[in-house]
Amino acid sequence: MSNHQRSDDGMRWRIVGRIEAGQSQVQICGEFYLTPNVVCNLWKQCQNTGPIERKPGQGRPRATTATEDRYLSIIARHNRGARAFQLSRDLYAATGTRVSRVTVSKRLHETGLFARRPAVCVPLNSTNRRDLLAWCREHRDWSMDQWATVLLTDEPRFSLNTDSRRTFIWREPVTRYLPSNVREIDHYGGGGLMVWAGIMLDGRTPLHVFERGTVTGVRYRDEILEPYVRLFRVSVGPQFILMDDNARPHRSLLVDEFLGSEDIRRMDWPARSPDLNPIEHVWNAMEWAIATRNPLPEPSRK
Repeated sequence: MSNHQRSDDGMRWRIVGRIEAGQSQVQICGEFYLTPNVVCNLWKQCQNTGPIERKPGQGRPRATTATEDRYLSIIARHNRGARAFQLSRDLYAATGTRVSRVTVSKRLHETGLFARRPAVCVPLNSTNRRDLLAWCREHRDWSMDQWATVLLTDEPRFSLNTDSRRTFIWREPVTRYLPSNVREIDHYGGGGLMVWAGIMLDGRTPLHVFERGTVTGVRYRDEILEPYVRLFRVSVGPQFILMDDNARPHRSLLVDEFLGSEDIRRMDWPARSPDLNPIEHVWNAMEWAIATRNPLPEPSRK
């Protein structure tokens, strides 16, 4: 067995028993968090020599028992934001066993837990959750023909003078601070653009870039609704539906009056629900494209 994927004798016999019962080695690897080589070598050892118990080694004994390993896994799952040294202190307080943070990390790796950045989402209260669930239930049975009449829109802001740090670089060890390996980032400099676009099942609008200044209800009507949305309404027909979020310019009185005069229906959109809008995938692709530009684009000086 690999030094990085140790297992007790009980686990070894369970693995052999599952193979004999007909379970595939790929499924066993996923269940026990082992590599295919470990499972394959164990099965070969069982077929060739018979006994599969681990021979007593002459190296340093394992610092934790199987019970302590399970305890570390349990408390890490209960408090996923705990640092390794905090888990080490919790283990010492509970069992009296003192281990390093490196040992804690290794034990968690053996159970399939690795330190990764958490996914980010907007905070939701009970009202937000109820509204989102009601919206999903209302639209889950919509047909393709119904969704084909919806124009999904959004207005993100892209940073041009700062690197989003989505890209990595190739470098040699101990060369982190060489000039060729350093990215210059000005967190306080200007350089941002707000854009607008809309997508449908069989089409899309041009990408509109707002000039400097705040996007108000007047600008939203004059620069977006009249030149883009109104034409889509004429093209699609009376079944046309506009989807825009609950931003303040979208809900101004003059925007409501314009939509009413043009007979444009608006989709009811729940608050704090950016992940529901499929156009977010478009913005994500654009952010990747901007991050990989070398050099980064600069805003116009108009």
